[in-house]
Amino acid sequence: MSDQRQRQLSHVLYWRFFVNLALMLMDAAMFLIASATVLNLRHENHPFYTPRFGFTFDTTVYLIVATCFWIWSLHQVGVYHRHIMGDGYQLNLLLIKGMAVCWIIQCAFHFFFKFELTLTSLCLMVASGWALTVVERMISRAFLTRSRKKGEYAYGTVIVGSPQGIGRMLRFLAQRQQLNYRPVAVCPIRLNPETGLVDSDLNAEELRREINENWGSSLPVLQYSDNNLAEQFLDINAQTVMVTDVLRRYSDNYNTFSVRMESLDLEIAMIASAADTSNHEIQIRSIQGTTIITQRLPQYSVMARFCKRLFDIIVSAIAIVVASPIMFVTAILIKADDGGPVFYKQQRIGLRGKPFCIHKFRSMRVNADKYLAEVAAANGQELGMRVKIKKDPRITKIGHFIRKTSIDELPQFFDSFIGTMSVVGPRPQRQFEVDEYNQVFATRLLVKPGITGPWQVSGRNDLSDEESEALDVAYVQNWSVMGDLIYILRTVGTVLHPNGAY
Repeated sequence: MSDQRQRQLSHVLYWRFFVNLALMLMDAAMFLIASATVLNLRHENHPFYTPRFGFTFDTTVYLIVATCFWIWSLHQVGVYHRHIMGDGYQLNLLLIKGMAVCWIIQCAFHFFFKFELTLTSLCLMVASGWALTVVERMISRAFLTRSRKKGEYAYGTVIVGSPQGIGRMLRFLAQRQQLNYRPVAVCPIRLNPETGLVDSDLNAEELRREINENWGSSLPVLQYSDNNLAEQFLDINAQTVMVTDVLRRYSDNYNTFSVRMESLDLEIAMIASAADTSNHEIQIRSIQGTTIITQRLPQYSVMARFCKRLFDIIVSAIAIVVASPIMFVTAILIKADDGGPVFYKQQRIGLRGKPFCIHKFRSMRVNADKYLAEVAAANGQELGMRVKIKKDPRITKIGHFIRKTSIDELPQFFDSFIGTMSVVGPRPQRQFEVDEYNQVFATRLLVKPGITGPWQVSGRNDLSDEESEALDVAYVQNWSVMGDLIYILRTVGTVLHPNGAY
């Protein structure tokens, strides 16, 4: 068994090493090309003399050293981690962090040797290197995603859980091609109500239906066993065991199951609850024989919240100035369309359940709110947080355009500037929607609602209720100013290629 596992691991390490090596070389090439271009355009491609040590760096040697700093910076922030190479959002965030680290190292390097290079050129080298790397990684990610659809560059995964849980996980993996988990088999289980132990689930018909509906093609079904289950997983070249439900963390069933898997070097993966405490800072202290565990979310410190507020003020002010011509023309077109008011004001629920007024460009006919229940009923829906009307007859001619391009949201920058909203956060909702929140979803009220955020850049109305909830709750636990900047950049792409906007 150990020989078989060794061969499997060797295969995984083989392709992972060469994929990462290829990515590393391409990242290096992008930075090298960008740096050389900047030095040539700014006429600073001369040898670098260090008066402190009295020797000269050849330009080529200098560029190679600078490129090594770039690769080392990316490595330090985790760009080459095995679960990052095919990701989008997480990778872009790490590339920005890597750019900051590289800039600091380059500045220290130049200060130490006292090279004659302008700060402008140094900044342009790092920024252009980052820009080319982003483009290169977009192309690489498309290649990896396409290859993973064919079963390449991915970890063979066995999904363990109830038939319903297996179906949900298959749907999740089918929608997220950037993940490197490739289902190779399923193992249906259930909890025996009499013994409290895990048994094999024999409901083959339900399992087959879940697989067909959520994956589209058949998958091998493995029977659960306390004795040789891990060996069965190895026989089909699995590297990861994805647990969906039934097996609850910290339970005896889960602990014994995980030990059996991990003893043969199989990785355990699971999708945690949206309210999980994964991002908390955990501190363990022992005081007079008593162990005390404390936890905190660092982004809710006074300084972090101050930085977010300052970020909102600066971004909102810039957006208001830049978008003023667009807002002026939009106001004229709305007024000329039907002569009604330019702006639309509505009460929404903000931070910690406090009501506030949101401002938008009016995209519907006057008094459209009075007809919401009627329009919803005509579309077979009830008034509530799940109302999604694709062809709303209340929308005006100009309204279709400004909603599709998100121009109707521009006045909300004034709301963000005065502090009732944030630039980035969960979308603001109405009271009847808030009334339907469950305990977990209600945590979205612990931050200010945003002009853009996870919902706006991830599919909008095309998202399921569970996906919307998970995105918003995850934001509450993980937000950062750097993360907000990434959401703003992603919003630009969403405006250019709107999906789910209606």
